[in-house]
Amino acid sequence: MFDLVSLIKVVGYLGLFGIIFAESGLFVGFFLPGDSLLFTAGLLAYQGYLHLGLLLAVVFVGAVLGDNFGYWFGRKVGPVLFRWPNSLFFRQENVERARDFFARYGGKSLILARFIPIVRTFTPIVAGVGEMNYSAFLSYNIIGGLLWTLLLVGGGYFLGQVLPHADRYLLLIVGLIIFVSVLPVFWQLIKSRLKK
Repeated sequence: MFDLVSLIKVVGYLGLFGIIFAESGLFVGFFLPGDSLLFTAGLLAYQGYLHLGLLLAVVFVGAVLGDNFGYWFGRKVGPVLFRWPNSLFFRQENVERARDFFARYGGKSLILARFIPIVRTFTPIVAGVGEMNYSAFLSYNIIGGLLWTLLLVGGGYFLGQVLPHADRYLLLIVGLIIFVSVLPVFWQLIKSRLKK
């Protein structure tokens, strides 16, 4: 488990931007702690370690630009991506899961995927591979990035306001966020097993 508080304090705004950018659009960024990182950053903003307005701007811009990078990566080299062999940082089933998710939900998948680890990383790449209309992609991307930023950073900030010494419960809260964020993935796995 990452010590998210120390990580955020060390990397600052620039590091947060880099992590969110990588997790949103670089296919090797799927292992980064996006949801729990944003929630923790929101809590730290409440405690005065970070400026809330600047934090929201950095996260939002990192998320939108990361997805844009993923989209254009998919447009340019995507077909090759579906032929890559599995490796330490790449699993073909992650791409297939994102492709199925995108096919099922269309443009809305870009909003929904923001809240699902792993799928979040690969969905913009799949949108690029599928040559989704860029203006539609950008609209969904902005809405998804804004909702994700406001809900998670705002959630951490709000918890700091209503729960005294919320940082004492951070490990439990982060564990709960991780559990809730992977539930949709497990639900899809269970459904696919039951169909077989």
